[in-house]
Amino acid sequence: SIAILLYLVRKFKTPDHWYPSDLQKRARVDEYLSWQHVNIRGKGSKLFLTKVLLPLLTGQPLPPEKLEGVTEELNVVLKQFEEKFLQDKPFIVGSEISLADLVALVELMQPVGAGYDLFEERPKLAEWRRRVEEAVGKQLFQEAHEGILNSKNL
Repeated sequence: SIAILLYLVRKFKTPDHWYPSDLQKRARVDEYLSWQHVNIRGKGSKLFLTKVLLPLLTGQPLPPEKLEGVTEELNVVLKQFEEKFLQDKPFIVGSEISLADLVALVELMQPVGAGYDLFEERPKLAEWRRRVEEAVGKQLFQEAHEGILNSKNL
């Protein structure tokens, strides 16, 4: 999906903030997009699989210790995300939203869809989410995440 996003950015010449022409800013986007695969995506989707899909497929409740371990793994990468990528900036690259922010929030919505509100005790992350939602439009954001946010009702 990252390759498709980069293709679309180049083909349709999107506004510069999505994938900046400035090499340092672009490097920050690329850095996040490379890091997120095994970190945010890996741990977030693992929580979703463990909490929602496995019990659905097996018909068996999840052992609490298994969920605790998976949740702790996600918490470690969330802390890294805040410290390394967000720091004290409005968005990952700085003052404007980029593909990095969009990809990050989409991946974080999987655990939210599983019923884990990872924003609740993380004010910096919650404020960043609010800014990303506002930048893309709250209605569009809700439409895009409707399926994943209703998955816990399966």
